Amino acid sequence: MLKSTFLKAVAATALSFSTWASAQAVDLQFYFPVAVGGKAAETIQALTDEYVANHPDVKIDAVYAGSYQDTVAKAITASRGGNPPQLSVILSTDMFTLIDEDLIEPFDSYLSTEEDKKWLAGFYPAFMENSQTGGKTYGIPFQRSTPVLYWNKEAFEKAGLDPDTAPATWDEMVEFGKKLTVKDDSGNVTQWGVRIPSSGFPYWLFQGLAIENGAILANAEGNKTNFDDPKVVEALQYLVDLSVKDKVMAPGIIEWGSTPKAFFEGQTAMMWTSTGNLTNVRDNAPFKFGVAMLPEKAQRGAPTGGGNFYLFKGASAEQNKAAVEFVQWITAPEQSAKWTMATGYVAPRPETWDTETMKAYAADFPAVLVARDQLEFAKAELSTYQNQRVTGIFNDALAAAITGSKDPATALKEAQAQADGILAEYR
Repeated sequence: MLKSTFLKAVAATALSFSTWASAQAVDLQFYFPVAVGGKAAETIQALTDEYVANHPDVKIDAVYAGSYQDTVAKAITASRGGNPPQLSVILSTDMFTLIDEDLIEPFDSYLSTEEDKKWLAGFYPAFMENSQTGGKTYGIPFQRSTPVLYWNKEAFEKAGLDPDTAPATWDEMVEFGKKLTVKDDSGNVTQWGVRIPSSGFPYWLFQGLAIENGAILANAEGNKTNFDDPKVVEALQYLVDLSVKDKVMAPGIIEWGSTPKAFFEGQTAMMWTSTGNLTNVRDNAPFKFGVAMLPEKAQRGAPTGGGNFYLFKGASAEQNKAAVEFVQWITAPEQSAKWTMATGYVAPRPETWDTETMKAYAADFPAVLVARDQLEFAKAELSTYQNQRVTGIFNDALAAAITGSKDPATALKEAQAQADGILAEYR
């Protein structure tokens, strides 16, 4: 009887402590987007659940907020309404906008130990270009990417091309594209040579062409663009010529979202898209495929892309501390490896690639290393103050040239004048 009473008392005490601990748990709301196909949403939810299970003092409400555009809009709206998330993954290019709106705070205040500083220094420099400004760190790289070229090895073989060799230059992409463009007896194209999407956020893939031609679209301070640089004009003319002159790519605006499906169905032999689509392609391509760095003109090059973690203002010091600890955990090698293997996003820290998990994965699937190795030549993604307005202007200029309503030089000259009008106050 005494033993039973004692055990009941112990159980009651444990239950009481558990209830107290739960009541004292730090609550975090975490917005995250998914911009590509595959297992991204379920993987990030699984990682969050794993963290919460091992940290009973923290509760995280992971909210899938839609696309990147949806996520930043929801985060800004919630912040203005006095109910911001404590943490969100938002495009790295939205950093200046979030600063200008006074919605985020730097991570630096919560990274005081030598171990913290070592962790911060451990990210790839190319990814930090869109994460730091004014000597402060506003973003922590997470689901980061670069565009890469995917090719259908079977289509290459049928066209008499080496199935294991991708085009290394602009000229080779045209040369290969002509051999890969297939028409039926009626003269209708059944397979295009290459597909470079120009909807959604066309500036991103176009930026690959600009960088390869030696151009930088905007300065590091986010207050000056170079849209009418002759090298940018030349890059846009090349993109237009792929359809109009060389006839190796479908004319008009090419949809981002349907591009992987078009690749799977043999409508295009090559495509440019995010490395974040890598696992999706591996799981769904019904043929052998290859992955390569983007072809060069004056140099190799590609923009970085994808999302950063941001800390939103309005949280308590305790919440911010818990949020930073979660970010440190989810970007640590083993968790980062799980994320990369599930999605194809580039693990943002070299140490992840040194784990046995990633070494084994890369040995089995070498294509995963292409985007990582391309970081050596990568530049910051186009990002400015009033970023959505400025990139919207630039996207409109690209669309005008692609659809033939304006020539590239005129479209870009007008875009530069409009961007100058917006950004002058930030200089």
